[in-house]
Amino acid sequence: MSQSPAEKTSGETSLDTNESQKSNSGKTPIQILHEYGTKSGNLPVYMMERAEGEAHQPSFVFSVTVGDVSGTGRGPSKKAAKHQAAEAALKALNIDAGVMNVPRKFDSNGVAADTDNHPNSVGLLQELALQRGWRLPEYIFLSEAGPPHKREFTVTCRLESLSEKAVGNSKKAAKKTAAEKMVAKLQSLSGCSEITWSPQPSVRFENLRNSTAEKISLLRRNPLSIPNTDYIQMILELSKEQGFEVIYFDIDELTVNGQYQCLAELSTSPVTVCHGTGISCSNAHNDAAHSALQYIKIMASSK
Repeated sequence: MSQSPAEKTSGETSLDTNESQKSNSGKTPIQILHEYGTKSGNLPVYMMERAEGEAHQPSFVFSVTVGDVSGTGRGPSKKAAKHQAAEAALKALNIDAGVMNVPRKFDSNGVAADTDNHPNSVGLLQELALQRGWRLPEYIFLSEAGPPHKREFTVTCRLESLSEKAVGNSKKAAKKTAAEKMVAKLQSLSGCSEITWSPQPSVRFENLRNSTAEKISLLRRNPLSIPNTDYIQMILELSKEQGFEVIYFDIDELTVNGQYQCLAELSTSPVTVCHGTGISCSNAHNDAAHSALQYIKIMASSK
């Protein structure tokens, strides 16, 4: 696979000194930006602004915020878009050795703390993901509503198979609230303030091919062309049987034909993302579920 422009080494980013460029050689923009954030006490926070295109040719737009600096990137995958956003933020920061040595405050758990000494939930989630090998938390901007003097932003925080939605008077406030709700959910699932929860292992397609369970066997045998079928329920039952999660993301923009759009993401390994459209949100979800079932059927039947 060819390397995306966003995945070039840091020698191509706008660092000030040759020494900085040399020390960061071979690292991606995401890694360099995270190192800067770790030392400055402002961990980078990525947010998916929107997803566009068809399932076979998607386009993602991500923004990243580090303190008061932000960057935006676009790419054919979430990772590529994040790399582009990180690269834009690095150019805006003009990082040099002096900036990289900013002192940092920690709370009792070794996690970056806010200036008011309250735990920084955004930083806590980021550190948890890094320490435990999880996918980094994602903050997805869903909608903006209300009059100009009283705007309301809705953001979803995603961590592995979990998601929490929050509303705030700015994107930053909504992200912070969503992160706080996610921390509370993790503590609730752990049964105490110490977070011990772990995500379910991703389901590999080899497992689906080798499975002889009822739902996957029915999927292999039966056609997916029966009118008025509830594909959302069908994939829900299959996901429970096989142990993967299904999450739907509504896309704010309508199609050129005025239909609703959404993405269905399955926690398989590799992750499966399918696009759906319809005359309503529920119809779009059903269409995305149908596409996902078609893909699983192909992958589970191939030898």
